[in-house]
Amino acid sequence: MSRHPTPLAAAESRQRLIQAAAEAFREEGYRASMDRIAERAGVARQTVYNHFPCKEDLFSEVARIAADTILVSLDGDEGGLRERLMRFAHAFRQRLLGDEGLAMFRTLSAEVPRFPALGQAFFDKGPKQTLDRLTAFLAAAMSDGHLRQDDPTFAAETLLGMLCGIEHTRRLFSIPARALDADQAMVAKIIDCFLRAFAPEGKA
Repeated sequence: MSRHPTPLAAAESRQRLIQAAAEAFREEGYRASMDRIAERAGVARQTVYNHFPCKEDLFSEVARIAADTILVSLDGDEGGLRERLMRFAHAFRQRLLGDEGLAMFRTLSAEVPRFPALGQAFFDKGPKQTLDRLTAFLAAAMSDGHLRQDDPTFAAETLLGMLCGIEHTRRLFSIPARALDADQAMVAKIIDCFLRAFAPEGKA
């Protein structure tokens, strides 16, 4: 009998590892050990290293998965520009301003001065991936005449800033804030403000 795991078993182990790592990093910060993550995932220590040679790789993969869950909201052709941006905005705020996103931000703030490469790896797989995909989405909307011609990167950075802004700071400092599951009105205001700012000429 083969001692090598099947592709399905390997994929399931990898998924359990990523989930266990996300929980461990959220609760313990970057000091969470690979042994502890393996224990949470119910796999052998060597299995962790078979998938992720170092903890930095595992941490940045958690960031990539988080970004993917946001960006899927931009996929497909269902709905108009406003509807798709609303979906993106909700997903982005839920991830960034939720408990897991705040815990990850606090962990990075504490660890990056000691591990600069960690910050770069996290940025490349998380925030940069989100920025690049949103930039491409807005550039297409500009080409189609749904938004005025402008620098799409500037437009994407503007929208991301509007979606977090002071709300991120408030939650980092544990200042009382509105529940994210009752965030519809605020998201609508932000998206409508963005669309007015970048409306095609003559439609502002």
